[in-house]
Amino acid sequence: MSGNTCYFVIVGHNDNPVYELDVKSGGADKQEDKKHLNQFIAHAALDLVDESKWKTTNPYLQKVDRFNDYYIAAFVTASHMRFLLLYDTLSRGGEDSIKSFFMDMYELYTKASLNPFYELNTKLTVTSKHFDTKAQQIAKKHLL
Repeated sequence: MSGNTCYFVIVGHNDNPVYELDVKSGGADKQEDKKHLNQFIAHAALDLVDESKWKTTNPYLQKVDRFNDYYIAAFVTASHMRFLLLYDTLSRGGEDSIKSFFMDMYELYTKASLNPFYELNTKLTVTSKHFDTKAQQIAKKHLL
């Protein structure tokens, strides 16, 4: 993605953020405000994601919401964990790159959740630094 904003979040069953990744951010002085804005926009789309997930059997919901110049794409796992991606412009791969990103993140999340020491709906970064490193690699591969 060539734009300034690309924010990924895994949202748990209680609407709690399980994992957050800011793929690309602006200046350091506005980074904290931008982080909170990204969280607000992503969580505001949760109702639309919950409504849309019952209308299709496809886990990839594409663009579920738009806020000004930001778009929200969603992916819902079989266990109803919600993956949200906030972005302002598409990469050269377009929708296919976002779908590939979600599929790779779903595979990574599935492997992490199979860990017997991982408790569902808890932060992944506490349990696995490897998860964070792999997530950043996947984001760079598909979104940048």
